[in-house]
Amino acid sequence: MSPVFVAALLTVAGPIGAGGQGRTESGWCGVDALVTHVYDGDTLFAAGVGRVRLLGIDAPELGGRFERPAPFAVEARERLQALALRRWVRLECDDDRQDSYRRRLAYVFVGGRRLVNAQLVRDGLARLSARTRLRFWDELRQAEEEAQARRRGIWGERPRLPATSYTLPRGAPE
Repeated sequence: MSPVFVAALLTVAGPIGAGGQGRTESGWCGVDALVTHVYDGDTLFAAGVGRVRLLGIDAPELGGRFERPAPFAVEARERLQALALRRWVRLECDDDRQDSYRRRLAYVFVGGRRLVNAQLVRDGLARLSARTRLRFWDELRQAEEEAQARRRGIWGERPRLPATSYTLPRGAPE
């Protein structure tokens, strides 16, 4: 079957990878789903589930139609695409959580036990962001400390390319 057909089938029929086992009352926690779209560095679309925001992290914003992306926003989206787009992922959650935009809040796992949320933080493309202690708090915190210590991404001295809204002071060397 083609990936497009599978994605269309899943959108109508719901996730099939979990075989109905391991589901919570909400029906979407603990399921396997195909990622069909990545919106930004911390939000994706999983077939049969809908929009999913990666729980416990915050990536730089891409900005609106008339705004410039924040430094590392494009890199964060590209990294999430590389990790999850057109791949089966496992979605796990702490309770049945949604954010104010009605996105599901979940931990995203690829290839068994690789936590995508922590990988983005470890790469310096997102930061730990939680108001309450989470199940994977320790792993996320350790990933952030590693990124800071190695000055990766947002924890570096400056982004690879300055935002286009940035201008050098007069007389500064280019």
